Amino acid sequence: MKLIPAIDLIDGKCVRLYKGDYSTSKIYNSNPADQAKAFEDKGIENLHLVDLSGAKAGYPMHLRVLEQITSSTNLKVDFGGGIRDQRSLEDCLSAGAAQVNLGTVLIHQPQLASKWIEIFGPEKLIASVDVMNRKVKVSGWQEESNLQIDDVITRLIKDGFTYFTVTDIDRDGTLGEPAFELYTDLIQKFSSIKLNASGGVSVQNQLEKLSAIGCYGAIVGKAIYEGRIML
Repeated sequence: MKLIPAIDLIDGKCVRLYKGDYSTSKIYNSNPADQAKAFEDKGIENLHLVDLSGAKAGYPMHLRVLEQITSSTNLKVDFGGGIRDQRSLEDCLSAGAAQVNLGTVLIHQPQLASKWIEIFGPEKLIASVDVMNRKVKVSGWQEESNLQIDDVITRLIKDGFTYFTVTDIDRDGTLGEPAFELYTDLIQKFSSIKLNASGGVSVQNQLEKLSAIGCYGAIVGKAIYEGRIML
């Protein structure tokens, strides 16, 4: 299982939120490129880079930061936040993203899912599905849909998606525990997917448990910044 540190961006700075609430933003590093280099120096190979400002605005706002990180490190960066059209997706890949996370657009414009898989290939795209009580939320977690996560994943597999990042919003930034039951259920139901678990990781043995249930990757944010998990 891949350990994937997260850098969440607001106004060019590394922040973390509590349960997706923008008003709880806490700055951990004012230089994301330095933070990314520090991760690489610890032996990390993958980075989850989230443009929170872009997710709220509806278009990427931190492409320059993405470019700084990909040009100054060898990290494989998956980038997401505010990608609602093909031009934005192409801009992310041009700025060096190894993979791009798509969320809101897959819910609001489902017809684009299979089209983009055909153009860019399943290795370049991650379906980022954010849930609360198994219901999908979009637009930087500001808006709830009435869609159940199982139905969304079923559709996206048919469209050709292999990579999924599933975030349980209720656990994100809480330093509690991941949604083990949800991930176990999804991996058993959808054995073909590569699932990144996101939200709630606080101690190392939780990573071991996520690995044991078959997660492809575990995205960890606050637990690293607060010194609870030592890279």
